[in-house]
Amino acid sequence: MASDMTRNNSTLLLLLFLTLFIFYTSHLVNSSNYVYVPYSEFKLLVAQGKVKSVWFKGDQLKAILKQASALDQHSKKIDSVKTYTPALGDDELLGLLEENKITINVESSDDGNSFISMLLGLAPFILFVGIYLWFFRKIGASMGGGLGQDKRISGFLKPTSNVSDAPPDTTFDDVAGQENAKQEVSELLDYIRHPKKYQALGANVPKGVLLVGPPGTGKTLLARALAGEAGVPFCSISASEFIEMFVGVGAARVRALFDQAKEKAPSIIFIDELDAVGRARGTGLGGGNDEREQTLNQILSEMDGFSGHEAVIVLAATNRPDVLDPALLRPGRFDRHVTLELPDIVAREAILKVHTRKVPLTDDVKLNEIAAATPGFSGADLKNLVNEAAMNAARNKAEKTCMDDFEKMRDKVIFGSARKLVMQPEERHRLAVHEAGHTAAAFYLSEADPIHKVTIIPRGQALGLTQQLPENERYTLPLPYLKHRLAVMMAGRVAEKTFLGNVSSGADDDIKQATALARAMVSRWGMSPEVGPIDLRESDEHPFLGREITTPRTHSESSANAVDEAVRKILMEAETLAGDVLEKHKALISKLVTQLEAKETLDKDEIYEVFNEG
Repeated sequence: MASDMTRNNSTLLLLLFLTLFIFYTSHLVNSSNYVYVPYSEFKLLVAQGKVKSVWFKGDQLKAILKQASALDQHSKKIDSVKTYTPALGDDELLGLLEENKITINVESSDDGNSFISMLLGLAPFILFVGIYLWFFRKIGASMGGGLGQDKRISGFLKPTSNVSDAPPDTTFDDVAGQENAKQEVSELLDYIRHPKKYQALGANVPKGVLLVGPPGTGKTLLARALAGEAGVPFCSISASEFIEMFVGVGAARVRALFDQAKEKAPSIIFIDELDAVGRARGTGLGGGNDEREQTLNQILSEMDGFSGHEAVIVLAATNRPDVLDPALLRPGRFDRHVTLELPDIVAREAILKVHTRKVPLTDDVKLNEIAAATPGFSGADLKNLVNEAAMNAARNKAEKTCMDDFEKMRDKVIFGSARKLVMQPEERHRLAVHEAGHTAAAFYLSEADPIHKVTIIPRGQALGLTQQLPENERYTLPLPYLKHRLAVMMAGRVAEKTFLGNVSSGADDDIKQATALARAMVSRWGMSPEVGPIDLRESDEHPFLGREITTPRTHSESSANAVDEAVRKILMEAETLAGDVLEKHKALISKLVTQLEAKETLDKDEIYEVFNEG
């Protein structure tokens, strides 16, 4: 393949050299020492007797002077000139030349230079043909002979997978916090290590295992760990790498990938982001996609082609299992599903221990507290947090990473970097009142999550932030908790109304989140007596990813109105509850506002100190 590319490049360079040579030769032929002068000046030179001989060639007229002279428009002395005869002719010219006894020569316009002129005219065509032949020869070779009749499989068809004879050095010890998932995939280890005892009993290992979970939960890491534990080659590729502009290339890459895995059996194939190529066929806006569907059909055919003696296991990862083609999920293909969830507090602490192995830490770093302060973080989020904290310590020229580095970087990861804004005093006071309202409601409402920090320093898109941290992991959301959570959301707007007498646009995001939560309570969780336990949610199916372009409405207009009224009622009740709390503790909230304006950020201890005084 390298020699073909060298030969093609040499051909193109030869054509470019030939074209440049033609232009250069033409330039040499057409260029001379003849200096152009106007026709009137040429006749003046003839009349003055300065011309020795002339040559006529078509409408061009060249002359040799008797001696070098300096013309008006030229600083150097010249001995030859050229000009062009008028299109209408000049009957006086020949008589003038004969009168001054000038030698007259006539050259044919069709001389040896015509060959150069012809080459000059053909030069662009030669260059175009060369580029055309070089390009299509390359594409023909890449397509395996479809255009250039070259039957050799080139790198264009080969999958860009990471295939190594040596197994990965990743093991299950590197996968923390996913014990259930590790248990499920570890059942495959014994088959890979001892396939004959299963084959003797007529048992077949699952051909395909689908790893399902949110982004960053460790699907790729788990697949690599399985190959590392089994000690077999790991062939990994992203599904998007199968898709090219030429129909059939993806299918060819699938065949090449599976052929490589069979040659190295026992082995593991890992296809990341399977939904990029495995979406349901013939669905979405515009119907199907020939290249993607052919690639999917080839994957199905290859998995069906496995025999019981080929110890090749296919793992695939996706975070959208709902859009996959049913043919992928039937028995005999990806019939085993392993779900990876966001880690709980215990799992987060285990993940932090893995990622801080090589990070020197100070004695004040408590990984259990960091785990408790990062609910909803995935494994990738925690890895990023550790890296950001280490980078912050390095910027401060510290020898070890401390707890303060983790605190600062956690706020940066969650809320964004701090912004410097020049705010007017009255606007800054309004912001402090707003955040103090959130803080007071979170402190005094028994079912609300405990308050952790409040700040009026702008971060990300927010002007101020009130942070709560749950004491325990929640898997269900009771109605009292939801009501108090809504009251905390609405408390910022209520505080502005209570202490300043009016409201502002600062509650925009609060109202948006509260409305979404209240609508879920009514339309999904059946928490409104007026609407009842009925699912009236709006479809969130995306037409480009889902199975239908449009979703028919499943409820009447009166039901939609009932949902709207129930949502409004819940939000008004939350606002009333927040108002009662703030009215009862106005003095302490005013003190908290003063503290916020002075310090800008208050931690949990400082907040509790203010409210416990009452």
